[in-house]
Amino acid sequence: MQTGADIPHDRPLAGLRILEMAALGPLPLAGTLLAGFGADVVRIQKEPDDDVAVRSRRVVRLDLKSPEGRAACLDLVSGANALLEGFRPGTMERLGLGPADCHARAPALVYCRMTGWGQDGPLAREAGHDINYIALSGVLGRITRPDERPAVPLNLIGDYGGGTMTMLFGLMTALWRARATGQGDVIDAAMIDGAAIMMSKQFALHGQDQLGPPGTNLLDGGAFFYDTYVCADGRHVAVGAIEPKFYKALLAVLDLTEGDLPQQSDQARWPEGRRIFAETFLTRTRDDWVARARDKDACLTPVLDLDEAVAHPHARARSSFSRAEGGAWIPALAPRLASMDGRSLREDRNSEIPVAETIADWRAQRRRH
Repeated sequence: MQTGADIPHDRPLAGLRILEMAALGPLPLAGTLLAGFGADVVRIQKEPDDDVAVRSRRVVRLDLKSPEGRAACLDLVSGANALLEGFRPGTMERLGLGPADCHARAPALVYCRMTGWGQDGPLAREAGHDINYIALSGVLGRITRPDERPAVPLNLIGDYGGGTMTMLFGLMTALWRARATGQGDVIDAAMIDGAAIMMSKQFALHGQDQLGPPGTNLLDGGAFFYDTYVCADGRHVAVGAIEPKFYKALLAVLDLTEGDLPQQSDQARWPEGRRIFAETFLTRTRDDWVARARDKDACLTPVLDLDEAVAHPHARARSSFSRAEGGAWIPALAPRLASMDGRSLREDRNSEIPVAETIADWRAQRRRH
């Protein structure tokens, strides 16, 4: 069987034992990142899961509604450094696995709770998804152009940016404290809070009356030099030439001069600049523009589809993707640590392990550490 001893000890998180309650959305990505960097992640789930994005774990099958399942879970808690759960508020308490139950077995445990709305407030027990959390936090309302519906930016902002990443930061903060004090903690990681804090700059500008309507500002598609354009072949390029030297380089690629356009800082005339850029980009194909901009510091890139992104020379040079069983592409773990000396991190498939053997292994690891 796979044990904690199977994880190479030069991994940065080797020796960290994480108990993950199977869930959707941001929690599985957190488990994948922790496991990829060497943590021993044990995922508890009732039914099989063939999601190739959920990898590098040991899997234990438990029915947490049964007395036997609850007892086995608490035995695992006794050997864990942290527990990750993503149920609606109150669910773990009803199962007898809430923070108080777990801290009675492991006082230094960091108990991470991942939800959309948070553990309290009038919406705490309401259903929702990424789009709802970023709508209520003010994020979605800014991702739009004048007189258009708000865009739907996949589920990247609420689930993974506001959820996974802020929860991992809270986890590492609490683990650092627990190592020093022996005292665990309970983390209330809410996607709505995480999405809002990523908007800190926008809220600050708004409060100082320095933010215009959506779609009229520097970074939301208002600026003609920070936007996307369709080319002669129907494909798109993205330009982000904000600084004057990059803007001049972009104009050179486009065979334009500053006299052909309104002043870059003249926000009232940005629509005029966009019209000129749009007409210009329609004269060549996407890849023609990309070739002209190569090595020019013009901040011009192609808008790639997924197949193109995987095959791009930059991605290939950095080994940014690998093939999983069944042909799925798996992005490489990030960020990259110099201490890993170019060695790949763990990206193996899950292995299902009997609960008794897993409990025994974790008890042995706890004694060693």
